Amino acid sequence: MALSNEILGFAAEIVDHLRQRGETISTAESLTAGSVSSAIVTIAGASDVFVGGTTAYRDEIKVSHLNVDPALIQKHTVISEEVAVAMAKGAITSFGTTWGIGTTGVAGPNPLDGYPVGVVWVAIEGPISHTIELALSGDRESVRNAATSSAIATFARILRHRS
Repeated sequence: MALSNEILGFAAEIVDHLRQRGETISTAESLTAGSVSSAIVTIAGASDVFVGGTTAYRDEIKVSHLNVDPALIQKHTVISEEVAVAMAKGAITSFGTTWGIGTTGVAGPNPLDGYPVGVVWVAIEGPISHTIELALSGDRESVRNAATSSAIATFARILRHRS
């Protein structure tokens, strides 16, 4: 994934804000498969704030590595706000960080669990909780790139408005 200057700017803003506050971030990614983590660690000094991330593509990894309750998946499916939140909280617990970002959705090319391609949930957990639902279009790569960009931009805006 080629990162735009805008996303690199948001990632730099994230690293700077977290460093100034002595806070840390971890990720729990499904459809973005590590690209949110990658965007953050592209920035020099990210090691001061980025602790780690889990790519939890399969349901059993969400359960075993992030402590997502299987009943939550059964009730809401993995393509849900509830699971995105549980993933973000699981990242915080697993890595001992201040903040966690969780991403889940349908990158394509086929629908999943009755959801069309492009349905994405991003959850940001920490001192402030925030979720966004995206309805993206395009091919698999476009959906993943847009989900990554939205996660990074949203987190940067949360940190900016928190100051």
